[in-house]
Amino acid sequence: MTADRAPLQTADRALQVLLAFSQDRDEWGVTDLAAEFGWDKSVTQRLLASLAHRGFLVSDEVTRRYRLGPAVWHMATAWERHGGMAGLVRPALRELAAGSGVTALFAVPDGAHLRCVESADGSFGPLRAYRLADELYPGHAGATSRAYFGMLTPGARASLLYGRPMARFSEFTVTDPARLEELMCRVPVDGYAYSEGEYDPATAGLAVPVTVHAQPVGTVSLVGPHERLRGPSENMLRRLQATADTLGELLAPRRGRSPVGPREPRAARRG
Repeated sequence: MTADRAPLQTADRALQVLLAFSQDRDEWGVTDLAAEFGWDKSVTQRLLASLAHRGFLVSDEVTRRYRLGPAVWHMATAWERHGGMAGLVRPALRELAAGSGVTALFAVPDGAHLRCVESADGSFGPLRAYRLADELYPGHAGATSRAYFGMLTPGARASLLYGRPMARFSEFTVTDPARLEELMCRVPVDGYAYSEGEYDPATAGLAVPVTVHAQPVGTVSLVGPHERLRGPSENMLRRLQATADTLGELLAPRRGRSPVGPREPRAARRG
């Protein structure tokens, strides 16, 4: 954003407050938020109080710390109802499917599974007779899930995957925890996951992680019949990684500090 089109300072600060909440930081107090952004405590207090007044934040009466409020949920629901994440990633998936000829899909974690958000079919035809959106892929079977779970720490991965039954979908499904751990540990090294017939005996899959600020948020995959997708070719990996980079940029919140620009004009004093 150029200097002559700098954001309104108060509005931009309010947005920075909302974007400061994350999976790793689900509450803030006035003092630590003021220190985080270098703001005056009284300014920070007014921002938090205004956001709480509109339901974007809620305040704990005992600790005086703030958490995200119901207005955020209402906005997220409206966003999803009108296309949401699926609409955001659809153009990139269509381009990937057109270039590879097979089905491209984007999936995000859903407990011990990955859930397909959106897919696009290539020139070789659809993978299924129905839309793949909302289809769940088990964490232990197939490249789509492995590319995500392989990026987690061993502890985080174990808490989601192990100590629960692992269904065998075909003779190629890996259910031995030690072997599964070995395969997942290859993902950060190789940058991708590949599978043949582990979840669906008739298909192969090639997937790479999608990251936002170096944190895995999902995977983008190419899935198709074995004869169309046999082995991780350099060309397909390039296409997949380029799409993963595009999706990571689309999904990244803009958390940076405000660019330097003119302050909002003060209201004119009455004579």
